[in-house]
Amino acid sequence: MLDWLRRDPAEEQVVDVAGRRLPVVIRRLERARRMTMRLAPDGSEVRISIPRWTRTAEALGFARSRREWLARQLAAVPAATPIADGAVLHFRGAALVLAHDPAAPRQPAVSGEVLRVGGPAASLPARLQRWLQAEAGTLAAADLAEYCDRAGQPCPPLALSNAQRRWGSCAHDGAIRINWRLIMAPDAVRRSVVAHEVAHLVHFDHSPAFHHLLKTIFEGSVHEANRWLKANGRTLYVPFG
Repeated sequence: MLDWLRRDPAEEQVVDVAGRRLPVVIRRLERARRMTMRLAPDGSEVRISIPRWTRTAEALGFARSRREWLARQLAAVPAATPIADGAVLHFRGAALVLAHDPAAPRQPAVSGEVLRVGGPAASLPARLQRWLQAEAGTLAAADLAEYCDRAGQPCPPLALSNAQRRWGSCAHDGAIRINWRLIMAPDAVRRSVVAHEVAHLVHFDHSPAFHHLLKTIFEGSVHEANRWLKANGRTLYVPFG
């Protein structure tokens, strides 16, 4: 069980970082034994998890004492760029140049290093996001079926998420959720996340048996995939709209 501590906007806790006033969102975790802090992937707020007995003032003091670290994290957040003709959009690890022609077909189409799409400019960001989500669903579903077969497990329901803190999850009932933004990452990265959640269908923990199964069903390097996400995961949160 956790409690999210959000205040009235007029009383919202903030920390000044690199000339910006960032909201601080604090959550109390029943099992937490220490304080942890991270910046939201889009740089919009500071998130602190604390044990239930920790005072809010301690969490705020911790955030203010780590302003330099937060500033470095904030600098790594991808700058918002208009989704328009000439913009660069990542798809399955490749950087594609967006070629928008209002008279062209609305359905996005990849041609080499170019992503061609037509239709009105005003609806372009929303349509591209829907296209990416559809592609993510198709590929993740194929990944899930493949890894379930390798693990000898029935294929569970799949849903896409837009989680800010998790790339994938496996519920106690076996339902699996995969972050749709992984469609912008290299295929091996997305597939490693799906394989990870499939391994949880057998071992609902991170025991040696879990890691052994993951290495057995996943054909690539889990370490390399995790390292890519740690270094580049924030770049997948490019704003749409």
